[in-house]
Amino acid sequence: MIGIRAAAKGIGAVALMATLAACGGADGDAKRYAQDLEQFSPAQIYERGEFELARNRDTDAAYFFSEVERLYPYSEWAKQALIMQAYTYHEAKDYESSRSAAQRYIDFYPTEEDAAYAQYLLALSYYDQIDEVGRDQGLTFQALQALRTVIEVYPDSEYASSAILKFDLAFDHLASKEMEIGRYYLKHQHYTAAINRFRVVVEDFQTTSHTAEALHRLVEAYLSLGLTDEAQSAGAILGHNFQSTEWYEDSYKLLTSHGLKLRDRGNNWLAQIYRQSIKGDWL
Repeated sequence: MIGIRAAAKGIGAVALMATLAACGGADGDAKRYAQDLEQFSPAQIYERGEFELARNRDTDAAYFFSEVERLYPYSEWAKQALIMQAYTYHEAKDYESSRSAAQRYIDFYPTEEDAAYAQYLLALSYYDQIDEVGRDQGLTFQALQALRTVIEVYPDSEYASSAILKFDLAFDHLASKEMEIGRYYLKHQHYTAAINRFRVVVEDFQTTSHTAEALHRLVEAYLSLGLTDEAQSAGAILGHNFQSTEWYEDSYKLLTSHGLKLRDRGNNWLAQIYRQSIKGDWL
């Protein structure tokens, strides 16, 4: 985060604390009590924001930081207050406001050191909502895009490694949602719809932890449709890449109970994947 944690000095700072001491009550009350902030310096208002932040009143802190930006838009303090707005709004779970402040910082100060942190906060404003969006994965895609920007534009920043980890987790989350929907279709015997979901995991999310199960579910779905070539081809990929997993064992038992082997058969999409990626036969 930013390095400046300067304290306001002199009688003016003391006066500000006294004037705004009445800000007691619920977090978010500050703007009702903060009168005539124009008489105070940007450093003094900024310090008040830090004071509110120190006592975990994030919304009040964000208000004072925003006032620094509003009253002194061309000062050095405005730049510092803007990144602090993004941080405090995020702490308050006001993700839209956090994202807006972070984007303004990136737009106004793209070459500053804290631009990497602003981009990281912007990505977090999407990422931290992933578990709250149900089946709508729009925020997950936006999180991936914003995290990729951190990784690619700021590869040497202290936030790059965390962004990589979160990118992988978000990517895995998308695969998990495809699996969840695919299982639902499979359970209700909508086999074609289930296959379409599991195929997405195998083709687009093959680096995630869900690929082995997706292949096993494809074995189940294709056998239910009587498409034995596809089922055996899925089993062949499992046998080559995931032989130590429970999903391979389950597919092996299922296929052999039908008198089938785990090998590529026919010219279906799974057989092509097997021949291309395992046998190296690309023609």
